[in-house]
Amino acid sequence: MAVLEKENLLRIRAIIRKMTGYVNEDLEQEVLLKSWENRHHYQEEGKFKAWLSALTVNLCRDYFRSSRFKAEALQTPLDTVPDITATERSAEEVTDMKKRQKIILKAVDSLPKKMKDVIVFYEFEEKSYEEIAARLHISVGTVKSRLFHARSILSEKLAFLKGE
Repeated sequence: MAVLEKENLLRIRAIIRKMTGYVNEDLEQEVLLKSWENRHHYQEEGKFKAWLSALTVNLCRDYFRSSRFKAEALQTPLDTVPDITATERSAEEVTDMKKRQKIILKAVDSLPKKMKDVIVFYEFEEKSYEEIAARLHISVGTVKSRLFHARSILSEKLAFLKGE
């Protein structure tokens, strides 16, 4: 099994930050624990970073479905500053950014599974059409079609954000 190098740790943090909108050390620790517990499931012929990325994305999805996330979302004051904000941003900008991220993530989560998978792989994991097609066992044309339709649905659902 490949060692969890600094590059892999940074990859985990980047995926979590991209999916949640902030640095979540608890989720990072959960990924590390799960990767250790499930190391025997890793197939040496695949790329370790792809396996680790998929594990991280799946744990983020589980986190969004969890009662812990829902409770935190309800109890989190909107004027708190996430770890990733720059010091020159005002509290109001941070609040708006955090609200927008939650709205966007909720809209992505509401997509049909086939479209959501393609959006997550393309936008969050930054996979190519070919990598997504191979991963989902579908054609590149199907990937492009699902991505187009997912973006259309998201564009409709999130149209109100464009005017802000």
